[in-house]
Amino acid sequence: MGKALYRKYRSRALSEIVGQEHITTTLTNALKAGKIAHAYLLTGPRGVGKTSIARILAHEINGLTYSEDPHFDIIEIDAASNNGVEDVRDLRDKILSAPASAKYKVFIIDEVHMLSKAAFNALLKTLEEPPAHVVFILATTESHKLPETIISRTQRYSFRPVPLDKVVAHLRNIASQEKIVIDNAALQLIAEHGEGSFRDSISLLDQASSISEEITREQVEVLLGRAPASQISTLCSALANRATVQALEGMRHLLEQGYEPAMIAMQISAQLRSELLEGKHVMAAEDIMSLLRDLLDVPPAHNPKALLELTLMKWSTPITAMARNSTEVSQVSQAEEHTHHAKDTVPPATRDIDTANLSEHPVVTPGADPQTAKGNETSTLEPLQEPSPTTQNEAIPSEPAKTSDAAQTVEDVSDLWHAVLQQLKKTHNTLYGIARMARPMLQDDLLTLELTFAFHKKRLSEPANEAIIAKLVDSQRGKPTRISCITVQKVSAKPVNETVATISNIFGGAELLES
Repeated sequence: MGKALYRKYRSRALSEIVGQEHITTTLTNALKAGKIAHAYLLTGPRGVGKTSIARILAHEINGLTYSEDPHFDIIEIDAASNNGVEDVRDLRDKILSAPASAKYKVFIIDEVHMLSKAAFNALLKTLEEPPAHVVFILATTESHKLPETIISRTQRYSFRPVPLDKVVAHLRNIASQEKIVIDNAALQLIAEHGEGSFRDSISLLDQASSISEEITREQVEVLLGRAPASQISTLCSALANRATVQALEGMRHLLEQGYEPAMIAMQISAQLRSELLEGKHVMAAEDIMSLLRDLLDVPPAHNPKALLELTLMKWSTPITAMARNSTEVSQVSQAEEHTHHAKDTVPPATRDIDTANLSEHPVVTPGADPQTAKGNETSTLEPLQEPSPTTQNEAIPSEPAKTSDAAQTVEDVSDLWHAVLQQLKKTHNTLYGIARMARPMLQDDLLTLELTFAFHKKRLSEPANEAIIAKLVDSQRGKPTRISCITVQKVSAKPVNETVATISNIFGGAELLES
């Protein structure tokens, strides 16, 4: 049986470790000066050399030539499978015995964060005052799970992801020794996929070596399950151009070829980040950042396919068109509300105005365009009584309509909702994308959110989302507020545009309100 490449090319001396010079230099100088700590803690991402350095350090502390063969005085323990308090008590019994042949008895505990709380407590006293002939080397990928009492009793060394260029150079050296013919683009892709991990990158090179005699980037992409770069570029262009149909068709085509939604989201993110760093992006930088944040939720989602589809639809929908529809509906709804409200609020004196002056004193709906007021006079004015002979030529002052203290003007509500949206964008960006489509109306302590699409109303009405919005509104107003979400019909039965048709196809016709 052949040996895996990552084991065959494992470093055997501190000088052979690549990418962790800040650690190897310190340890080498300490060993030369005879400064040996009783406990070391090695932390960092997977595959960057923690276990290799632990083994090398264990040998060099004892002045031994490195060997992969087990040594009686170098004991490796996997905390993932030996994490109970009984295992630690057994370890303490072994600590009491002196080394068999070496100067120190070294205990390497890998993935030490897996120890139970009771096991940590049992280990604590031993770490604090170990016998002079014992050295502990603890390694973990999740140092945040370690108790501070353990960390404070060790010398900590933090490992970093290996720089991409060093990984590529190391892979090229291994490929040369193994007579593997592979182009630079393929090596670059392997290193990128390894994300700074030597072990992952070398393992992938080992796997790719069986593809063909000459390995290309395209072959490595197939091996990794990555979509062709050209198709990802086309998808990103559709997002930038707000082309909903093209974006969704591009995604559907990739899924039909067998590419995973999580990988598609990762590739889109990688391209957008690259464009942003190179200054070649066509989307606004703020939009790219928000989109990247949404794409991060796709891989761990319960239904990655549905979330990716919703995310692409959200960011490819022409916002201006949707906002325009919402504005039209809002203006009509507001005008109707004012018409009904005017009957109760217009004082008797106002109703006695000379009808001859109607064209000179149009009533403007709050929030409506003054220029369009004249055309809407008949729909916004109540029928007026004929003036009596005794009052026809008298100037009768009119009193302003009175509103309750709890009522707010359109401007007040707009400012309130704008402040809520800004806070929502910082913490719940996906919810913000839907909430910004709503038109708010506040009466007393009831905030009504009018939405054009039933799908948006359904999402905002979910208890969790409604509670988030209510909390932000309460914070802005300083008192409890009830939230109500409703849908409003469009102004006229216009042909359904391409964007709306796409939304209807995705979420079902029953979700789309037509006038």
